[in-house]
Amino acid sequence: MNEEAPKEQPRNPLHGLTLEAIVTALADHYGWEGLGERIPVRCFNVDPSVGSSLRFLRKTPWAREKVESLYLFMLREERRAGRG
Repeated sequence: MNEEAPKEQPRNPLHGLTLEAIVTALADHYGWEGLGERIPVRCFNVDPSVGSSLRFLRKTPWAREKVESLYLFMLREERRAGRG
């Protein structure tokens, strides 16, 4: 009954992004091997795929937080590189 509309989050760079889009962007940027080095979890190091990663990350909050943090770090690095 108390249904609130989702709040706009214009300053949140993760707002509106799916976990699939984040994992895909990280895998494209770092490669699976690089992603597995930065976040050493089995789904990135053994027969990695977007599907297996999503299944793991949806059940594992600490790993999802690491993935989201790495994505934000990647965005900051890309912005810095663009300015240079």
